[in-house]
Amino acid sequence: MAESTELQARATIHAGGEWRAAVSGATREILDPADALPFAVVAEGDERDADLAVAAARRAFDEGEWPRTPVAERAALLRRVADLLVRDRERLGLLESRDAGKTLEEGRIDVDCVADAFRYFADLVAAEAPGRVVDAGSPDVHSVVVHEPVGVCAMITPWNYPLLQASWKIAPALAAGNTFVVKPSEITPLTTVELVGLLVEAGLPAGVANIVTGPGHTVGARLAEHPDVDLISFTGGLASGVKVARAAAPSVKKVALELGGKNPNVVFADACATDESFDTAVDQALNAAFIHSGQVCSAGARLIVEESVRDRFVAELARRARRIRLGRGTEDGVECGPLVSEQHRAKVEEHVASALAEGAVLRCGGRRPEPSPQRPERGYFYEPTVLDRCHRGMRVVREEVFGPVLTVETFRTEDEAVALANDTEYGLAGAVWTADAGRARRVAGRLRHGTVWINDFHPYLPQAEWGGFGRSGVGRELGPAGLAEYRETKHVYQNLAPRPVRWFAG
Repeated sequence: MAESTELQARATIHAGGEWRAAVSGATREILDPADALPFAVVAEGDERDADLAVAAARRAFDEGEWPRTPVAERAALLRRVADLLVRDRERLGLLESRDAGKTLEEGRIDVDCVADAFRYFADLVAAEAPGRVVDAGSPDVHSVVVHEPVGVCAMITPWNYPLLQASWKIAPALAAGNTFVVKPSEITPLTTVELVGLLVEAGLPAGVANIVTGPGHTVGARLAEHPDVDLISFTGGLASGVKVARAAAPSVKKVALELGGKNPNVVFADACATDESFDTAVDQALNAAFIHSGQVCSAGARLIVEESVRDRFVAELARRARRIRLGRGTEDGVECGPLVSEQHRAKVEEHVASALAEGAVLRCGGRRPEPSPQRPERGYFYEPTVLDRCHRGMRVVREEVFGPVLTVETFRTEDEAVALANDTEYGLAGAVWTADAGRARRVAGRLRHGTVWINDFHPYLPQAEWGGFGRSGVGRELGPAGLAEYRETKHVYQNLAPRPVRWFAG
């Protein structure tokens, strides 16, 4: 590991086809959360860099070729990007692991999912009809509804899935013919910078893809309010999402917000009737809560389990959670990496402390692990934590912790289970576990969440829309609706035999 004095700053701002440093010359060290040591230095942009990037995207849209490029050519470029992602899978997976703290295997899977997203949107636009003909009731009129790109799209992405979340915005935006400026999280910007490099390598015209590395309060705020931005797409926390929406309102730009979640994982007793089904439900509850150390917007952080099986279920869950192997994500055998920053770990610790003060029972975790060769003392590690005897009045149940913390609530009836699952300001995702197919459909239909899994947790499909209810945001990503977010609709009415209407004398 090189010392910070040996690290060289990269020109990580890309605007108008050129890589460059920040206008101010400022830089930021990127820390590996496993040991808190810097391993990269990036440009630290501000409002001036955002303005330059937006101007480049505006020119490329208004004067450039990309919005008018045939759909087949746009789709071909997206497929070339997917091939480049496959080529660089190992390098990008390693970079994602070091940047965000996740395991190397998770990083590789993320790259695979990104390649799938680019291929999906390429196939989607390539297979579309050129427009929807509307019957005007006259042979002399040709009426058609067509879809056109929105224009300049600004994208603000989160720190937990940097590459994946960027692809969910960039792939459909490009497929629709837009230009864009992306601002990755200042904590984890590296793989998004690499993705823009792959777009350039694939042959995307200058000015279509632009990136500004820098903080949200300067770069992100400027993008949200900029009058030359036609759409702002934000993924992140609720408080920041509200600020983005307010900043975008005066110019009435299109807004897509994918915000937080406090996602229920409802387990009925009949889902645990056999040893095999019990083991599966426990395993999936662990996966729901602790993948990427719980730093997932769709994490199943609320276990809502039927009272008759609660004691057995929680005891086994806690036993297995204690055995989760924590360490640097690049180490063999590691199952969970560190949290993303010291500040974030402090937030998680504060939530656990408040839960215990409010009466929660600690079944496992709740502390920093002992250092080891796989877990440097300086790293931001926190043990997987199970808090039993929780209730809706607790902060840890109401608020998004975004860490390896699972709360346990119980129910006796189906109605009570649904009421608990829906008793949240959020509505991003949820799951129901039951052997009763009728109950599964009933409960899934009653849950007010954008995605509901039945007897599973966490899978997503590129062709299925992803979004939420309530304070989890507005708009959709993935699927045909995800493409529609980056389009405007135009009605073209052609009169083939125009004649005077004679409304007025003259």
